[in-house]
Amino acid sequence: MAVPMKNGGMKKSKVIFYVFLSGITTGIGALVGAIIGQISQTIIAMCLSFAAGAMLYIVSGELIPESNQLYHGRMTAVGNIVGFLIGLFAMML
Repeated sequence: MAVPMKNGGMKKSKVIFYVFLSGITTGIGALVGAIIGQISQTIIAMCLSFAAGAMLYIVSGELIPESNQLYHGRMTAVGNIVGFLIGLFAMML
């Protein structure tokens, strides 16, 4: 996270501030997750399924079209399909 901001011309102090800010929110999220995780396994399952859905949305909406623009042909689509299948099979184990 810090390297692209620094390479983009952002001041070092501002980069450190944003990295620190994201670290604080990550720690708070982990604390809230640990507290919620003690409530029930159903809530954990719902939270994890929401996170998985968010990642699939990002991959489907952002990464797949970008890979198709960079590399024309079928291999990007084949690679994406194989990746999804590996993820599905790994989930079944």
